[in-house]
Amino acid sequence: MTDTSTPPETPLSTRSDVDEVVVLDFGGQYSQLIARRVRECGVFSELLPHHVGAAEVRRRKPKGVILSGGPASVYAPDAPPLDPELLNLGVPVLGICYGMQLLARELGGRVESAEVGEYGRSQLTVHEQGTLLRGQPDEQPAWMSHRDTVYSPPEGATALASSTSSPVAAFEDADRGLYGIQYHPEVVHTPYGQQTLMTFLRDVCHCAMDWSAANIAEEQIRLIREQVGDGKVICGLSGGVDSSVAALLVHQAVGDQLTCVYVDHGLMRKNETEQVERTFGEHFQVPLVVVDAKDRFLARLKGVTEPEAKRKAIGGEFIRIFEEEALKLAVGAGAEGVEGADVKTFGEVSAAGGDTGAKFLVQGTLYSDVIESGGGTGAATIKSHHNVGGLPEDMTFELVEPLRALFKDEVRAVGTEIGLPERMVWRQPFPGPGLGIRIVGGEVTEEKLDLLRECDAILQEEVRAAGLYRELWQSFCVLPDVRTVGVQGDERTYGYVVAIRAVTSDDAMTADWARLPYDLLDQIATRMVGEVRQINRVVLDITSKPPGTIEWE
Repeated sequence: MTDTSTPPETPLSTRSDVDEVVVLDFGGQYSQLIARRVRECGVFSELLPHHVGAAEVRRRKPKGVILSGGPASVYAPDAPPLDPELLNLGVPVLGICYGMQLLARELGGRVESAEVGEYGRSQLTVHEQGTLLRGQPDEQPAWMSHRDTVYSPPEGATALASSTSSPVAAFEDADRGLYGIQYHPEVVHTPYGQQTLMTFLRDVCHCAMDWSAANIAEEQIRLIREQVGDGKVICGLSGGVDSSVAALLVHQAVGDQLTCVYVDHGLMRKNETEQVERTFGEHFQVPLVVVDAKDRFLARLKGVTEPEAKRKAIGGEFIRIFEEEALKLAVGAGAEGVEGADVKTFGEVSAAGGDTGAKFLVQGTLYSDVIESGGGTGAATIKSHHNVGGLPEDMTFELVEPLRALFKDEVRAVGTEIGLPERMVWRQPFPGPGLGIRIVGGEVTEEKLDLLRECDAILQEEVRAAGLYRELWQSFCVLPDVRTVGVQGDERTYGYVVAIRAVTSDDAMTADWARLPYDLLDQIATRMVGEVRQINRVVLDITSKPPGTIEWE
């Protein structure tokens, strides 16, 4: 079982020859975005909880450290503290927002609560460019989100800039390698933010800037071979880009040692199982086992309405099926004691030292899955992804997760690099638990699944016809357990509500609701109410992330 309660024992990059900058998370809403922006500059970055300690950071041999923002006041009794030893690692440190305030306070600067907080767009005035702000204009917009303010920099540091409500909005002590900025360079509302990060990485940390998602494919193939050896491997294939890229990487690494298993849990979209079988058969030369498990999953979900319970039930059932399919591989190879009256569970066979058929399970786990599932001590669990926090405690598979360090767009870059067809690379994300988490507030039933499938098919058809599919990160329907009164054909109806959810995003860590054309929305709603019996109302979700999440559950 993968332990997601503590930071990984080794950097997720798994490469010793790649420069890395560690981002320490102090609870800021943009912390993940900092790591992503650093990667966009060509430097690998991993997000770690703030309290991992200087010893753990030193072990990773980073070229620099970034301290994220956070919601606390540096003066609050329970405020996340700064480990002073982080300033003695011999590498540059950049504090952002709360991170800057921690640096200033630790080094003797003056940090106080301002009478007026500074939130949203502000005007930054650069008084001295120094190293960090070299080449930037004297006046520029910047995104702020703070109440505490630095009124004087630490001794030996130079104040570089101020803003509307911040006397010191940036400072640096180049001799000690210490830098602070009050604004958020990682958000698009700070137009010179990426330049600031690039300067820190290139001119201050002297990073090689040679990391990219595409060029790690060869390294991942080598690591897979080292991990798997001559063992048999099962891949949980969903047909999405994540599992498909993972499967192709593993197949290139170990060839016919891999068997892909597609589980039709009855929670897929309309005709999706047939599409996966057809696409997989056309583009892969890998054995594919299709398991019809609709009845099993519906039985597991009977009476279950709580979102986390749904995810864990679905994730657990997936693992049980993978174990059964692994044992069938052992039977096919002539192993004894795993069929007929002597049938044993995967765990029992493994504990007894028997042939389990396959001891490795490939998953298309992404970095965003790990983060949202609470992948670090103190990290909040937003929702347990079925392939991370939803795994059963007694699972004995050894996981192979070649994409665990990557965001979605990085996975697409790898997929393109290794020859995955464009339609598969750009398939919109679809959750492993499928439509089971898009039926909200009530029990998952075959009737509701059929209604949701039909509505979702209409939405996908119209979005594609409008030429918007590639512009949207996701577009899908949600079926709340709510009925409303309507009028159809001069008769009263009492039918279900269906919600349309469409968002734009770069990496799913943040998202904005998509401004779909009114005519398109009208066409979609008219078709849903007219073609899908028991649907009499269509609504549009216009919530961004944050404060919402992309999926409703």
